Amino acid sequence: MDKLRSLEIFLATCDGGSFAAAAKLCDTDPSTVSKAIGRLETKLGLTLFQRSTRRLKITPAGQRYADTVRKTLLDLNACEDEIKSMNNEPKGTLRISSAVCYGHLYLRPLLKAFCEQYPEIRLEIEINDLHVDVIENETDIALRTGYVKDSRLIARRLSPMDFLTCVSPKYLNKHGIPKVANDFHQHAWIGFKIKETQQLQPIFLPNEQGIYEPFELTRTHITDDGETMAHMCVDGLGFAQLPHFLAKQGVESGELVSLYPCFRPPQVENGVFVIYPKREYLPEKVRVFIEFVTDYLESNGEGTNHTWAENWQPLLDVR
Repeated sequence: MDKLRSLEIFLATCDGGSFAAAAKLCDTDPSTVSKAIGRLETKLGLTLFQRSTRRLKITPAGQRYADTVRKTLLDLNACEDEIKSMNNEPKGTLRISSAVCYGHLYLRPLLKAFCEQYPEIRLEIEINDLHVDVIENETDIALRTGYVKDSRLIARRLSPMDFLTCVSPKYLNKHGIPKVANDFHQHAWIGFKIKETQQLQPIFLPNEQGIYEPFELTRTHITDDGETMAHMCVDGLGFAQLPHFLAKQGVESGELVSLYPCFRPPQVENGVFVIYPKREYLPEKVRVFIEFVTDYLESNGEGTNHTWAENWQPLLDVR
């Protein structure tokens, strides 16, 4: 029998005045009550009740113990009610970690509306491209591009990650439009260096059949910051392959054009994910945030298996 159950039986015995009354209160039998009290007395090394054939009388030590146990169990129940309320209602501190570009371009714009809808949720937001340990850092939710293989976590895909081959109209006006992949050797290209691996992001271009294949090109410029790459492209410094969330503002404003239809690199685990620790009961603050982000993306043409970029009209159609 666990300690908590023994203490509950002990208090029931105090309140009922007999093993039989305690058994009725605890939905058990007098023998079980007697054994539970005996185990407590043995563990404590003192007598909790003076026993006679007619009645039980609590000892002074037993009374002091009962007062402390009763207060402890009341505090425990109050604490349980509080944390259940925290788990079942959208309130409390929500700790979010987001990749830099996605955080700036997709997360930040929805925060005001989220806070207005859920005023009892306080946000703590970390913007970082490093894959932090969600559990060690006590993070409730992480927004990441690329899947995280950790059995302690759940990764739910918010959207695929579609890439567009972008360039500014002013660059094309000055340097012309490449017709085939080999023409890119005569053009400037902005490369992206992945911070964690220090490797350059591969370039994929369509072949004569319209199938995207890796293509070796010299990068004229290199950066490890996605937003800088997008701004350099807008400024006419060359072509760049941008993920849909980085390309969106530029192509919608007309500052960038997409040369080809969007493509998805051939990684099985490609996409944007919301990541959170495995739990038997998902806190309501986490659930409502995931639901809010999902609805926000759907209203902007994105979901688990699609992005707005699929329907964007490119300058050249290779399909």
